[in-house]
Amino acid sequence: MEKVNNRTKKLASTLLETGALLMSSGASTGRIRVTISRIAEALGYTSELLVTHRALMLTLVEEESQYFFSSLKRTSPHGVNFKVVSGISRMSWRVVEEEWDIPQINAEIERLRSLPHYPRLVILLLVSLAGASFCRLFGGEAIEMAVAFTATFAGLYVRQESDKHAFNGYMCVFFGSLAASLISGASVKWGLGADPELAFATSVLFLIPGVPLINSFTDLIDGNIMNGLVRGANGMIISFAIALGMLGAMLIYNI
Repeated sequence: MEKVNNRTKKLASTLLETGALLMSSGASTGRIRVTISRIAEALGYTSELLVTHRALMLTLVEEESQYFFSSLKRTSPHGVNFKVVSGISRMSWRVVEEEWDIPQINAEIERLRSLPHYPRLVILLLVSLAGASFCRLFGGEAIEMAVAFTATFAGLYVRQESDKHAFNGYMCVFFGSLAASLISGASVKWGLGADPELAFATSVLFLIPGVPLINSFTDLIDGNIMNGLVRGANGMIISFAIALGMLGAMLIYNI
């Protein structure tokens, strides 16, 4: 019995670690619940998982002895890392098909956690290129695209620096929006290009909270009303911070 108890506690710790990593990487509530349940069932357990915005509570029941164990884990601040989300999904299927044990799962979790991110300069350049491309899609010419590229680059750089100095997440978005809007707003003020407003409007698109809003919609459709409302409110506050940054630039330039 002692062996069953220890195994159950170790598995609960592993599953909560897996769920917290999914949560902080931008997975929806439904995906977290399905993944945890899949791994637990493959190892001979049934699971009940309560997912909130800042914590996970898990109850595991060993199917043969009916021994159960409950545990709670707080989650870290949310971000977006689809590499981790897809990696954990593939791992859960390998647990089922290849009959992985708990140490193998822990090793894979650590490997996924240690995966390197893209170099900062690559992120800055590619996101800025995306901003310039959006400007082109809306009809911008070379000058407007150059302004959108520069403004996006500066805005993202300011946001990254704000994150490094541990500012409030919404303030980081505000600073990024203000920096991008100040640069693109200058082109409106001095009339650079045929449609400088296009650069002004598209220079802050990199800040749009797409993942929180999509997860909010998905959670609401799946019946996870509380998480859907919380994620939706988070997306609305981020959008408000973006608008405040643009408003600040408009007031400074009087445009």
